[in-house]
Amino acid sequence: MNRSKPITGDLLALKNQIEGYAVEYGLDFFPQVFEVCDYDTINILAAQGGFPSRYPHWKFGMDYDQLSKGYTYGLQKIYEMVINTDPCYAYLLQANNWVDQKIVMAHVYGHNDFFKNNAWFANTNRKMMDVMANHGTKIRRYMDRYGADAVESFIDKVLSLENLLDINELFETSSLKRHRQEQVVQQREENEDDGYLIDDRSAALKSFMRTKARQTPKEDVKKEEDFGAEGPLAHRTRDILGYLISYAPIEEWQADILGILREEAYYFLPQRLTKIMNEGWASYWHSTIMTRRALDASEIVDFADKHAGVMYMSKQNINPYKIGIELMRDIEYRWDRGMFGKEYNDCTDMHEKHRWDTKLMQGREKIFEVRKSHNDISFIDEFLTPDFCERQQLFTYKYNPRTGRFEIDTKDFLAIKQKLLSQLTNFGQPIIEVEDGNYMNRKELLLGHVHYGVDLDVNFANETLRNLYAIWRRPVNLRTKYEDKEVVFHFDGKDFRPQH
Repeated sequence: MNRSKPITGDLLALKNQIEGYAVEYGLDFFPQVFEVCDYDTINILAAQGGFPSRYPHWKFGMDYDQLSKGYTYGLQKIYEMVINTDPCYAYLLQANNWVDQKIVMAHVYGHNDFFKNNAWFANTNRKMMDVMANHGTKIRRYMDRYGADAVESFIDKVLSLENLLDINELFETSSLKRHRQEQVVQQREENEDDGYLIDDRSAALKSFMRTKARQTPKEDVKKEEDFGAEGPLAHRTRDILGYLISYAPIEEWQADILGILREEAYYFLPQRLTKIMNEGWASYWHSTIMTRRALDASEIVDFADKHAGVMYMSKQNINPYKIGIELMRDIEYRWDRGMFGKEYNDCTDMHEKHRWDTKLMQGREKIFEVRKSHNDISFIDEFLTPDFCERQQLFTYKYNPRTGRFEIDTKDFLAIKQKLLSQLTNFGQPIIEVEDGNYMNRKELLLGHVHYGVDLDVNFANETLRNLYAIWRRPVNLRTKYEDKEVVFHFDGKDFRPQH
């Protein structure tokens, strides 16, 4: 699919103008490529994560159908889409008016700068446009060889596990990976017994390992010492997809698909970790460029209307655009006036604190520093203040069944901050890690739930263990706390039950 086309004429001139403003303000970005497309095309792109070529799967069709209906019934509209690649691709909606195109372009340059400079994106593959297309080609070939239903069914199971990742993997550099792989090869050469590889993630080593496995009777592939307390299967990891690639008794094509989907999941992970910061940074720059440089007098009302619509925040949900831009502005304001540090924090005169101004003027420098090193959790944890919550009217709400409305639960700053952080920690999803690949010495898989006070949804746990069983092909277990008691949920291929 390629129904987008490069911008020309007035749009190209506008792109050059906005890019000049971005450079003037000190943004540092990849070469920017804009393409323009109709709404049906942008719906297809959005359903596929922004990439024109992906592997075939019903999920993309379902997402496209929802987006199309949302546009048809006036419930939503996609103004732009920008991809973390080098060069950075962004898609403009053909139906946008002139002010929309200005806002979108300025917004895109903010995202581009963030992608290039934020530490959490540092090791992402910037050539993912080609990688995604290659992944699609490989999976289509597997469908031709093994059957579309078999491949799609396997993809369904893997996608249900794609949130079981380890964010520390984002900081494993290519040199560190090579060093680790060299150590694995050296260990194999020194030990002729050919046990399963420890922490093996590379495609070449996986291929070597599985080629060796095909030459070995299936029941003898994993040696007993690999399942012992000191064996590789006993190591803890939150990278569950990586663990399954290395140790699950699956076919080579299944291991390859696991690797493909794992690579794509890790590619999108930094965007999930920095949603508030990324949207806040892009919104800060589209607002700054538009109001100070790019707006004509006749466009002010139109811009204010569009910007206000983007910034609207309901009582039920956090708007990352609104929280992000306002917190960036608050940091800039505080560092311009020197409203931080021991002397400021120790001041007990509220009138003096309100008037505090040391003329430090380091706000712009500070927000560039913040965008370089933080993710959403550290951003909120370090820079959210009681004054900010009061000014932005941030409260915690709960539903009152008697009145049928959401009502303020508390205005306490620590409660607000804790709720925000809990929603951001692992995206509000449970943290799961592998504890043992030979649980109870029966070659069963044991997972552990890192319990932070919220019990697992048993129905989700049931479905997760069922999908894991289909890949591990042995009983799977999940240790957690449930109703203040430690329990191990067990699935053996037939029954899902707790073992206290």
